[in-house]
Amino acid sequence: MIVVDDQAVVRAGFAAIVDAEPGLTVVAEAGDGATAVSLAAAGEADVVLMDIRMPGMDGLTATRLITASDGGPRVLVLTTFDLDEYVYEALRAGASGFLLKDAEPEQLLSAIRVVAAGDGILAPAVTRRLIDTFARVAPPPPPSGGPLDRLTQREREVLLKIACGLTNAEIGAELGVTTGTVKSHVNALLSKLGLRDRVQATILAYETGLITPGGVPRR
Repeated sequence: MIVVDDQAVVRAGFAAIVDAEPGLTVVAEAGDGATAVSLAAAGEADVVLMDIRMPGMDGLTATRLITASDGGPRVLVLTTFDLDEYVYEALRAGASGFLLKDAEPEQLLSAIRVVAAGDGILAPAVTRRLIDTFARVAPPPPPSGGPLDRLTQREREVLLKIACGLTNAEIGAELGVTTGTVKSHVNALLSKLGLRDRVQATILAYETGLITPGGVPRR
């Protein structure tokens, strides 16, 4: 993975945590967004641990450029800034996860593995702020004929459960199907909607009005 932070001591600390974990290796470090974009293009990393506020190119711009290329590494944003605009913009820029820098090492390592495996992750505090943001600024739901019309009724149900924060096992228990069946539905809906992971699916569920802040499905 690539560790990106403008503070050398912070970079070294994160790199030490990652390198001490079996199966995880830091292949490069960067102190600004432009260097991170260049390193990501080399194709040696699966995950970029990205700070937001940096001199020159910031983490949001770097994330947008890195995720714009097919087959590029996935981005896990890690920052002390948990303000709404950073959460929302980082996820819209293509980040697959967002954690605060006060997360425990175990949480960080778990998040890296989740993102590397192709899924997305949000810290609970970040999820709350994201939902609060939608409550204030999310646009009204689009008219019929939107992207959700591509989904079957069951896929819409699964998308709704994803947006409520349920795991595949929890979704299966609620819908009375196996975890494998849920996984198939998740893969199908992500493919139909052109999404990378559950984080993007959650954003789309709110933006299209499938679910409202507070977890209430829109009728």
